[in-house]
Amino acid sequence: MKSAPFDYTRAAQGSEAIARLSGSQGLGKPVAGGQSLGPMMNMRLAQPALLVDVRGVPELLHCEDTGEAVVLGAAVTHAAIEDGRVPDATRGLMAHVAQGIAYRAVRTRGTLGGSLAHADPAADWINVMPLLDARCIVAGPAGRREIACAAWMLGTFTTGLGEDEILVSVRIPKLSARARWSYYKFNRKPGEFAEAISAFLDDPARGVCRAVIGALDGPPHLVANARALLEELRTSGLGALGRAELKAAGLQAGSYEYRVHAVALSRAAHALLVSEGGTA
Repeated sequence: MKSAPFDYTRAAQGSEAIARLSGSQGLGKPVAGGQSLGPMMNMRLAQPALLVDVRGVPELLHCEDTGEAVVLGAAVTHAAIEDGRVPDATRGLMAHVAQGIAYRAVRTRGTLGGSLAHADPAADWINVMPLLDARCIVAGPAGRREIACAAWMLGTFTTGLGEDEILVSVRIPKLSARARWSYYKFNRKPGEFAEAISAFLDDPARGVCRAVIGALDGPPHLVANARALLEELRTSGLGALGRAELKAAGLQAGSYEYRVHAVALSRAAHALLVSEGGTA
């Protein structure tokens, strides 16, 4: 199947992209790598009347270390993160995640911002960014605003991004030298979208211990204070607290989805404990 007819234009500046999206009456879409939008258009699951190419917009490619955080432009590719060609605030977490996204050809074209804006629940960045307490910086006709990544995804393929707004960059707080992280993704073969994702971040110097349960039917489930959950998994395995968090994530006890997410959660905790020199 081929896509429905559409017009194409390339924006040189962010303001130009916003103006063209505003003039499309809600029928335009920004595109960078096109690794998700392209297939959806070919299957006619998405039928924009106008594509605004933002790959060359300088502010979407700009990366900056602000001291307390790293700001990555939305058009930065997964491959650039994997290869360490952009600043890393996460002590290797983002590079680790990036190398597991699809295949190298996809990572060379696909972008951080494109993945976040697409908001597939099984994608990696949509689950990692809430764990990192990152913030999305968006721009539109009314100016710029920030959206916490924990509130970014409203539902499957749905975000807080307005029809005439573009995602400009993502601000990611720096982890301290003592920070430890783990990331576990279950998929049946490399390159597939995940059936379950779990991750932990423990940064005692910043008073942070979070966990995420992802690849759900909607937004990821963030455990803002995961210290007790981690201790439970350390001492006795998945207990009442872990079961409660899986239930809060919308998983039905006894289902295949529940079981695979329980395994992912336990393995992510084990990986963190091993990295800390603990025992699982």
